[in-house]
Amino acid sequence: MARGHGPPAAAPPASPDVDLNHAVAARLDEMAQLLQDQGANPFRVRAYRRGAEAVRRLPEAVSRILDAEGLDGLERLPDIGDTLARAIRDIVRFGYSPMLARLRGDVDPVRLLASVPGIGRKLAHRLHDELGLETLEGLETAAYDGRLESLAGFGPKRLAGVRSVLAQRLGRVHAPGSGTEAPAVGELLDVDREYRQGAEQDVLPRIAPRRFNPGGRRWLPILHTSRGEHHFTVLFSNTERAHRLGMTGDWVVIYGDRGRTDGQWTVVTAQGGPLRGRRVVRGREEECARFYGRALG
Repeated sequence: MARGHGPPAAAPPASPDVDLNHAVAARLDEMAQLLQDQGANPFRVRAYRRGAEAVRRLPEAVSRILDAEGLDGLERLPDIGDTLARAIRDIVRFGYSPMLARLRGDVDPVRLLASVPGIGRKLAHRLHDELGLETLEGLETAAYDGRLESLAGFGPKRLAGVRSVLAQRLGRVHAPGSGTEAPAVGELLDVDREYRQGAEQDVLPRIAPRRFNPGGRRWLPILHTSRGEHHFTVLFSNTERAHRLGMTGDWVVIYGDRGRTDGQWTVVTAQGGPLRGRRVVRGREEECARFYGRALG
């Protein structure tokens, strides 16, 4: 039979490795585009674009590298540093990227808490409503300060499992507070000032969060800024609790990104006590009091 006749041969199906790598690369590309649209540092934008292309060209699935070598293996890949390695790990392992969620304005504390093995959606709602937890860092602190142990359903086995999972996801070597470096409250308060000033002057890009925004309105200002080695993404709180209490114009959430670790801090206006009317970092009131030269009593 002569060649060249008949329909062209179908292209071979993509391998699962290629499918996974392209899916991860697409998420990184989306992050790069959102960062660019939101006025982030061009170097960060290019880093995400280069990372996406590096993942797309890999001859094996990123999941295999992660299984065999962990975060260290991902960091050794061309154009993949510690921050991108964590983003890839979250996408592959948990199907959820906190970084992408915050860039979209879609941070859902209940969903985030429920993504931890051993914590279902029902228990995540209790952690959010009864303990006021909104972040993995807050959950980790509660796992060590006795609050989780006091909650029905948290026995020693589940508690140990949650601590272990959080240590892996947050890149901890030791328990929280044992040598981890967090930005000073003065630095966080200055980031809060920059954000609120930009929002008031309407000079910040605005995004349309999917949650609590049925009309798709672009109402949420977003800021990308840096202080030394820390990169920050800053937004007003868009949680159910903030909407219920009418605090979406007061509570400012600061997401920090530095190397293998990240953090989240909420800055609010104190409603009482010696710091009343002052901006304070929730959970770090004593440091704020020293910053303002006040005594808490």
